[in-house]
Amino acid sequence: MTPTPGTPPDFESLRERAVALRRAGLSRRQIRDRLHVHNNDILNRLLEGEPPPEWTKRPNAKDDLRERARELRLQGWTYDRIQVELGCSKSSISLWVRDLPRPARRDPAEQARLASRKRWEHELTVREDERRHTKAVAQQEIGTLSDRELFIAGVALYWAEGAKDKPHARRERVIFVNSDPGMIRLFLAWLDLLEVDREDVGYRLMIHESADVDAVERYWADLVGADRGTFDRTTLKRHNPKTVRKNTGEDYRGCLALTVRRSAELYRRIEGWWYGIVGAATASDLRNRT
Repeated sequence: MTPTPGTPPDFESLRERAVALRRAGLSRRQIRDRLHVHNNDILNRLLEGEPPPEWTKRPNAKDDLRERARELRLQGWTYDRIQVELGCSKSSISLWVRDLPRPARRDPAEQARLASRKRWEHELTVREDERRHTKAVAQQEIGTLSDRELFIAGVALYWAEGAKDKPHARRERVIFVNSDPGMIRLFLAWLDLLEVDREDVGYRLMIHESADVDAVERYWADLVGADRGTFDRTTLKRHNPKTVRKNTGEDYRGCLALTVRRSAELYRRIEGWWYGIVGAATASDLRNRT
């Protein structure tokens, strides 16, 4: 028999050796180096019909996506729809489904809807990137706070969110209630600036009864750096079956109330500070303010 061009004259004996090595569990590279066969076409013919050993079969992270893409293609989906659904590149999808029949041409209205959806998804991504960038830049603009800046911020924060005294009901006591952890941390930093002893601050959780109260109590105790056992009894809000609640999920932690004991004098100073800020901010000669 006349050998095929490019085939070594001892091809059959070489094939026997290659098959024996393959069945012994060697990889293609190991067989190539062992037999000194560096021509891929010849190596393919030597190993024709011999499956690779199990240890050379690497798991492919895209196997699930490939199978799903084939399922969708068999359902008549186009590359565009599969790309939107799976988030894969069209080149990958083409390789995975190229042996499958092409779907019927898509209805123009459906094609327009898909194109619109893709444009909108792109627009949402751009908007989200812009939103995050703006917030990051603004955060950097603040820099560090001086004691005076923290003092003024704390006064404004309390007057916006804290309990107020009324002429018809004297409640001269510093009580701050909020669900925002950042607000709580800022308020505590402000109390520290005013040299209010943390031992004089009481904590009480107010939350819906359906929440994981134990976990939320631990969360707030860790946040404020207090012993959970020093918290006052938690106030539970009873469930109203007629109300559709939106404050649910893992991020729902109710509200934390902070009360400064024996704080009538501090409350009066806060009120005075606030009206001092208002007066300074609304002074008639704003241009010469320093």
